[in-house]
Amino acid sequence: MQTYLELDEFCKLVHLNEDVVKGMMANGALNFKEEEGKIYIEANQGTFSVVPSNSSKSAMVNSMTLAGESFVEKTIGTILNLHEKVLDAKDETLETLKNENKFLKDALYSMQEIYDEDRKTIETLNAELKHAREEAEFLKRKYKLMWNKTIQMYGGTNSNEKSNEEQTEQNNEDNKEG
Repeated sequence: MQTYLELDEFCKLVHLNEDVVKGMMANGALNFKEEEGKIYIEANQGTFSVVPSNSSKSAMVNSMTLAGESFVEKTIGTILNLHEKVLDAKDETLETLKNENKFLKDALYSMQEIYDEDRKTIETLNAELKHAREEAEFLKRKYKLMWNKTIQMYGGTNSNEKSNEEQTEQNNEDNKEG
């Protein structure tokens, strides 16, 4: 018994485009008949024509139907590859940023240590400078006291010696004149 389906129903049943089914009809892959301006396709033989088999006619039908599918598969594959590359690039960027962040963090710690050492050195040098100033002031006072005592002790004798020298010089001048 042969069962015929209208073209629209057959297309819905086999999930194919109407143009693809008409192409199959033109190749003789499908049995069909026309009545009252409508195309009827033999359901039993038509469904086997769409199902893959080893015959060359079936391969041609499959290649026509799979052309759209392979395009979709390639597009999806390309999108997935691009997505993987974006994820890899993101991971690489994150790793680079983590390494850079670690480097900057280490540099900050190092600079802080150097700053602390320099601050300690400055404090030590300031303490030494303060001590040196105090010692210089002490030595100034000490020498001032020593020189004042020396001047006081020998100050009177020095005055007398000058007076004696002056008198001796004047006497010499007087003797030369006279």
